[in-house]
Amino acid sequence: METRFAFQDLEVWQRAVAFADRVIELAENLNTNQKHFRLIEQLESAVTSIPMNVAEGKGRYSKKEFVHFLYIARGSLYETVTLLKIFQKRSWITDVDYHSLVGEANSIGKMISGLINSIKRSRHVSS
Repeated sequence: METRFAFQDLEVWQRAVAFADRVIELAENLNTNQKHFRLIEQLESAVTSIPMNVAEGKGRYSKKEFVHFLYIARGSLYETVTLLKIFQKRSWITDVDYHSLVGEANSIGKMISGLINSIKRSRHVSS
């Protein structure tokens, strides 16, 4: 039987892992003759930072710390979207891939913001 961690039950973490997998797969097949390794590495770092920060925050001992890591995850999501836009403008990824990924990123961003707001409301109620 596989050991499960509490963060694995969070839908936002599950969606962020799937999103990271899609982006990494896309990065492995970029439509460019030149390999811009630093930008590709930055994209992979930003996109994997999203679920990693959700997981790390869930593992912290306070809701305040969890919210802090969710803010970092949201920032990494925005960084990922910015890099995807640059890649689209350079025609390294198709418009279809860009819009599909940005749609998923938007959904994940709403989930992160909703979780932040939910945690903040529950902190104020219990305080």
